[in-house]
Amino acid sequence: MFSVTVRDHIMIAHSFRGEVFGPAQRLHGATFLVDATFRREQLDDDNIVVDIGLATQELGAVVSELNYRNLDNEPDFAGVNTSTEFLAKVVADRLAERIHKGALGEGARGIAALAVTLHESHVAWASYERAL
Repeated sequence: MFSVTVRDHIMIAHSFRGEVFGPAQRLHGATFLVDATFRREQLDDDNIVVDIGLATQELGAVVSELNYRNLDNEPDFAGVNTSTEFLAKVVADRLAERIHKGALGEGARGIAALAVTLHESHVAWASYERAL
C-alpha cells in the first residue's frame, strides 16, 4: 500500500460533559497538528498517490471550517463531546466528501483509504481511518 501524508493545524475552544473529562469540562483551548494520510494499492497514471498540492489545499479548507471556533457554539456539534477522536472522524469524513466530489482530481478517485490523526501534544494523539 502506498501513502502520502499532508499536515495542517487547527486551534479550537470547547468543553466536555461527563466526569471522565475532569477539568476539561470547563471551556478550554486546544491546538492540534492534523495529518491526513491517503492510501492506495497502485499509483495513478502519473505515479503518485494524490496531488500533494491539492491534498494540502483541501485539508486546509476542511480545517479552516473549524479553526478559531468555539465548537460548543457550532450547530454541527450541538450536544456533542468534540473529543480528539471525534474530530479526527469529522475531518476524515469531510475530506472523503471532497474526494468523492473530485476536489482532489480524478486520479484521487483511486484512493482506497484515508486516515486522519490529530496530535494533541508530542505524547498524545488520536486517529480515525476509513475506506473510500
